[in-house]
Amino acid sequence: MGLHRNLWRSWRLEASARMFQAWLGVLLLGLSIAQPAPSPVPCPSGSSPMGLNHAQYQDTPKLDTDLGFMSGVVQSFLHTVQPNPFPKDLVLKAVQDPNTLSDQETIKEFLVYEVGFLVCAAIGILYIVLMPLVGFIMACCRCCGNCGGRMYQQQTSSLHCHRRGLYCCTFITTLILLAGNICMFRSNESLKVSVDHVTVEINNTLDNLHTYLITLPKEVDHVLNESYKTVDEVSNSLNAIGPLLGKEIQKALEGPLNAALQSVRDVAQVANSTNVLLGQLNLSLSAVMSRVAVVQANVSAVKERLNRTLSNPDCVGCAEAQPELERLNLDTSLATPNIGELQSAVDKVNKADLNSKVKEGETFFQNIPQRVTNDTKDAVKSVKKQLEDIKSQISKVTSDIPVSTLNNLAEELGQAMKYVGQYKPETERAEHIRGSVFLVLCCLVLLVVVCNLMGLILGPVGLRPKADPMERSGTSECGGSFFMIGAGLSFLFSWLFMLLVLVLFLLGGNVYTLVCQPWHNGKLLQLVDTPGLIPGFNLSETLGLKSNLTLTEVYKDCEQDMPLWSTLHLYELINLNDLLNVSKYTEQIQQNFEGNDINLPTITLLTPETRSQLSSFSSMAKDIDFFVVTQQINNMSRININTTADNLDSLATPQPNLTIQAELRTEAADLRRIQNDIDTTIIPQLENLNSTIQALHAIATQVNGTVENVLRKVGTAQDFLNTNTSLIIKNESRRFVDCQMGYFITYADWANMTITQQVGRCGPVAQAVDTAEVIVCSYMVESLNAFWFSLGWCMLFFIPSIIFSIKLAKYYRKMDQGDIFENDIAMNHIPRAQVKPY
Repeated sequence: MGLHRNLWRSWRLEASARMFQAWLGVLLLGLSIAQPAPSPVPCPSGSSPMGLNHAQYQDTPKLDTDLGFMSGVVQSFLHTVQPNPFPKDLVLKAVQDPNTLSDQETIKEFLVYEVGFLVCAAIGILYIVLMPLVGFIMACCRCCGNCGGRMYQQQTSSLHCHRRGLYCCTFITTLILLAGNICMFRSNESLKVSVDHVTVEINNTLDNLHTYLITLPKEVDHVLNESYKTVDEVSNSLNAIGPLLGKEIQKALEGPLNAALQSVRDVAQVANSTNVLLGQLNLSLSAVMSRVAVVQANVSAVKERLNRTLSNPDCVGCAEAQPELERLNLDTSLATPNIGELQSAVDKVNKADLNSKVKEGETFFQNIPQRVTNDTKDAVKSVKKQLEDIKSQISKVTSDIPVSTLNNLAEELGQAMKYVGQYKPETERAEHIRGSVFLVLCCLVLLVVVCNLMGLILGPVGLRPKADPMERSGTSECGGSFFMIGAGLSFLFSWLFMLLVLVLFLLGGNVYTLVCQPWHNGKLLQLVDTPGLIPGFNLSETLGLKSNLTLTEVYKDCEQDMPLWSTLHLYELINLNDLLNVSKYTEQIQQNFEGNDINLPTITLLTPETRSQLSSFSSMAKDIDFFVVTQQINNMSRININTTADNLDSLATPQPNLTIQAELRTEAADLRRIQNDIDTTIIPQLENLNSTIQALHAIATQVNGTVENVLRKVGTAQDFLNTNTSLIIKNESRRFVDCQMGYFITYADWANMTITQQVGRCGPVAQAVDTAEVIVCSYMVESLNAFWFSLGWCMLFFIPSIIFSIKLAKYYRKMDQGDIFENDIAMNHIPRAQVKPY
């Protein structure tokens, strides 16, 4: 009764219920901006809530701990003495109305229940009364020469048979006494060990309860801190909405936009390269034409002089050399393509400054995060204000959690642990006194056993088979005296020992049957659960439950280390699924974001005029024909007037006229100089011109495809931006909101699991109750019951020990009288017994 009232005061279940209600209110506030919505794009993984760190508890003895080596025998005996079930109705009647204790009907009912103990108590009282009385009568009787006090032993033929029978009975009785005495020593030591364990186990149990009371607020604080972390994580995401949401919008736009910008960048590069090549072409043509003009003039001058020389009548064979003059008609014309129109188209494209268009598109793309930040400023501010309100409300609600009550209980347990330490020396002293007293009792019983054993040893050793009873040895006499001493000690102390047995039997036996046994099978908790037993105590009403919650159910759940949510049926008080249904708290958040528009600036990648210019550029590049000029360059590259110079040298050799000969050789040398000038100057310029034309031709062939690709990609990107930008912004905004709400959903799932499966696992409470049962019943009661049972065992066998030892002592003691003869007539003639060695 007192134990369960202490449990009631310790736990204060009403405060626990209010604590959980307050905590769940905090959870509700922490989820006020969450909404479950599937997102096709996975959100960035936030930090997952950390699991609870379960406390480490001290090891405590299990409920099936059995230190009593005789517990089975003792319990069987007590079950025989008290076969009646636990008197629940009788206890209820006595507790609820103490005045019924004086009622005759109640007393009769109690006596009927205790009839087994009363019978045993009556037997014990008879023993206590009769044992000293019989001992006193026997002592007086023996002093008068009766009751075996006459030192005469009649010699009969069955003398030795009687002695051997008595010897065996005494020996067996002594062995039984020795076994009981050993059990006394063993149970005394077991009781000592049990008392030594009690202090340690009490400290461990109180320490476990203290740890549990400290850990429970920490677990609640952990769940609250995780709600703070979730709110802060969403708040940080809102602070970074520009980079986060803007990045997602950029990802949706970058595909077509980057492709279009890259194509524009490519066509700008093509136009720039074309412009450079056109400039190089003009320069190369000017250089070539100027040098060609000089060569042409030199060739014409040489041709004119050569014509005069060949026309001289003194020139031998010169008429046949007239065709050489035709070879000096060099083809140095270059029909350059019409690049003016192409240059004009390129200039218009370059004037459109395509790179600035690319830069404008890149700036538009890069400024999206900042634009998102600016346009969502009001919505973010509103949501952050709600988050701050949530945190402030959480702080207010936490003040309703009765953490101070749990801390006070923890302090009381700590104070109790100090008291245990303070009273430990006194407990040890009391245990030392008890152990010494019980040890003296064990030694006194052992003394009787030793006396019997000495008699059993010395008696037969000193006995001579043919010796006259009056002439028995001192050893035999000593053995008989030990038997008498043992019997005297038995008469002297047995009634006192039986008095102790009776007290301990009534105390330990009733504690076992009325406390330990119903405690073990749960009937004691069922008694405490009886309505009205404890005034004002009703667990269900205290917690406000609809169902009937009993301490028995609480204990069974705590045995399985269940959380307080299911143990205290808190699901009847709070609809956790409704509280954690985060979708109903998100309407305002959705309205804030849906009513806020993110307006990206309108961008035109290419104007219609620019597109027309690009089309003109493509058309001009396609129409240019570089074949003719390439042929002319090839023709000029094949000019060779050295052959004419060689022919002139051959013609000059046979000339008789030295003047003509000199003129021909001079004109041949001039032609070689001109050819050398062509080879060293014009040919490299022609090669450079040809490479420029080839490069320009290569670019011109690609311009058409490049421009078409640009116009196609730019058109696609422009259409995509015009039609999909608003939809992308809306979708990505929704996904961003859903992503942030996903953090709350994750927290809600974790909180649901933590509350219903982990918070407040009450295994230490059940362990504390079990440890109390182990300490009271297994450690104390069973050891104490084993001692009185062993002592009562010895007292019971003292009776046959006394009888057998007194009778057997006469067969070893020296007799004062024997068989005699008068006037040669045998008086009481008894044949001498043929004594055989025992």
